[in-house]
Amino acid sequence: MVDAPTGPGQGTTAHDGLELHVALIGYGKGGEVFHAPLIDAVPGLRLSAVVTGSPDRQTAASRRYPGITVYASVEELWADAGRYEIAVVSTPNRTHVPLARAALRAGLAVVVDKPFALTTSEARDLTALAADLDQVLTVYQNRRWDADFLTLWRLIEEGTLGRVHRFESRFERWRPRAKANWRESGDVEIGAGLLYDLGPHLIDQAVNLFGPVASVYAEVDAHREGVHADDDVFLALEHARGTRSHLWMSALSAQNGPRFRVLGDRAAYTSQGMDGQEARLVAGEGPATPDWGVVPESEWGSLGIDGELRSVPSERGAYQEFYAGVRDAVGEGEPLPVDTHEVIHGLEVIEAARRSAATRTIVEPSHD
Repeated sequence: MVDAPTGPGQGTTAHDGLELHVALIGYGKGGEVFHAPLIDAVPGLRLSAVVTGSPDRQTAASRRYPGITVYASVEELWADAGRYEIAVVSTPNRTHVPLARAALRAGLAVVVDKPFALTTSEARDLTALAADLDQVLTVYQNRRWDADFLTLWRLIEEGTLGRVHRFESRFERWRPRAKANWRESGDVEIGAGLLYDLGPHLIDQAVNLFGPVASVYAEVDAHREGVHADDDVFLALEHARGTRSHLWMSALSAQNGPRFRVLGDRAAYTSQGMDGQEARLVAGEGPATPDWGVVPESEWGSLGIDGELRSVPSERGAYQEFYAGVRDAVGEGEPLPVDTHEVIHGLEVIEAARRSAATRTIVEPSHD
């Protein structure tokens, strides 16, 4: 479990070392939008291969990244693994662990999209395998490089808020009709639902800011017609250091609350709306855009007390810094950008949330 919060840092993507070749497994929205453009943007990394069984996605990948090798199956990649140093797993949640395990055994460093695993047992076993093979294994927790999160991190580190006693964080959307895909209409057993989709982000941010979680209370519901997994979730976490985190995630929010509301004994900080990097990636932009990650002044958060509020200049969002960290960990032995033990604690919280919702009680996360 996590002993102390770990900051995301604001490094640099500049690099003068050897080029590392990356094979991206999966080219759905995750691979196409969240991984390929960032890998392509980081000096020292080369997006060299994409694995997808979809002919349409094979064509799309080849058009956007001319010269890459496209494999129709992971078996083809494993047979050719010597050409690559890093594999990125961006596939349906239930396949994360078996694909990561196979990639490690093929001699590759591995990045796994969130959720790292569906159980803490699987996550610990995978971490142990990477250690036994002396191979890099990390998890794509890009929301550590959200502009608003980096801004909040700075305010807490500077002591501007004083002692924070309550942290409120939301990922909310209005989607009253569920999409007919595994993520929204599938069962919890395959990793469907918001707790596995948005929960890893919200929990990871809370743990990084305020440390390990001592107790969990959860309300986990499925409201929409045809939905089997959760689409509306509330978590109340008590951190070992005393801060309470209240986390909301919903597909049925007709009016969204603030993204962050953070209460300290000196001041509070509130921000609205979502980090803009995702929307820009969806639109086909990338970190090479000159104003990448810049938050307009009109969207800055508010700091102070009611009647005495001021806008706070936002830090610059930087999802590409995750992959710069991967490059440095694999190529130069630097610390991981995201340590798996931190993410395992997040999975402990998710499992505790499910027990809490089932029993309607406050529960403690289970630790190894």
